[in-house]
Amino acid sequence: MLLAVSGTMAGDIEAGEVKAILCAACHGHNGISINNNWPNLAGQKEAYIVKQLKDFRDGRRSGEVMPETAQSLSDEDIEDLAAYYSSLDPNRH
Repeated sequence: MLLAVSGTMAGDIEAGEVKAILCAACHGHNGISINNNWPNLAGQKEAYIVKQLKDFRDGRRSGEVMPETAQSLSDEDIEDLAAYYSSLDPNRH
């Protein structure tokens, strides 16, 4: 309960980096997208990434690719990805 109150996420940055390999096709290496149609994830707030991925996975948010992609993600996967992307420098290309 303390984690929920403090807002601290429990994701593993190193595990998230490994899991992000599939995400790089659209969101770019180091979280900087190569296409303006897909958002940069580097430096985004961890809680924001968690919420968006869970919303895609759980059908609360629509899209062409992400709902299907997110369906295979566990809560742990989502927390790891969020920890990784939020740790990246959004100015590093």
